[in-house]
Amino acid sequence: MELPALITPIAIVEYMYFTFLVGFGRGKYGVTAPATSGHPEWERMFRVQQNTVEQLIIFVPALWILSMNVSPKIGARIGVFFVIGRPICFVSYVKDPASRTIGFVMGFLSSAVLVLGSFGHHLQHGGHAVAEDAGFEFPLFADGAPGSLDWGV
Repeated sequence: MELPALITPIAIVEYMYFTFLVGFGRGKYGVTAPATSGHPEWERMFRVQQNTVEQLIIFVPALWILSMNVSPKIGARIGVFFVIGRPICFVSYVKDPASRTIGFVMGFLSSAVLVLGSFGHHLQHGGHAVAEDAGFEFPLFADGAPGSLDWGV
């Protein structure tokens, strides 16, 4: 499980660095706390920092769920795209918001793949793992195929 445990703090340190840049930018651009608007470049820095925390809420749990249920190596390989994409997004968005696409897509898609991959583990077992984990006495899918629900009635 070492690889996801390496990717997670890298992503968090990245966020901390973005937070530092936003704080430093407050002084540089004269945006005093608690203001969240002011100089346009500072506002762009702030928006990327806020978007990063929003993305982390999805990325970190999805990274660990996929890593625990599928493979730590696969989870980490997908997670690398997130930690590469976020700084690209930060730099490009601050420079020109229209140029953020590559970095944003790298981060967003890595999170999406992690989330979908986490579901994939349960779906490959015909949903039985979901029902068993939830403590149900009956299988979620009677014959292992999605759409054939058997609620034990």
